Amino acid sequence: MSDNRRSDQYYILDPELSDPKRIKKEREKAQRLKKTQWWLSLLNLGICHYCGHKFRAHELTMDHIVPLARGGSSVKGNIVPSCKDCNRDKKLDTPVDRILGSG
Repeated sequence: MSDNRRSDQYYILDPELSDPKRIKKEREKAQRLKKTQWWLSLLNLGICHYCGHKFRAHELTMDHIVPLARGGSSVKGNIVPSCKDCNRDKKLDTPVDRILGSG
């Protein structure tokens, strides 16, 4: 993650993508995915997608690579295990934001 990140950064969210009804539906899908063998296997590996460090399963959270508020969805290709620090620091960044250091 870029060290030049500003704490006052904000995003203009598309109202259609950040609609509370859509986000609620996606969060419900994520809750169902948490019960699958696919997710449990990722947790048992214990690797944070972002920092690569090893953690106990209960120390990892489910993170949407493209945040729900920015149009992401709750599908296997957009969900990864993340340590709490990386998940918190990522905020609403997308992979492009992180590469460009604009986030």
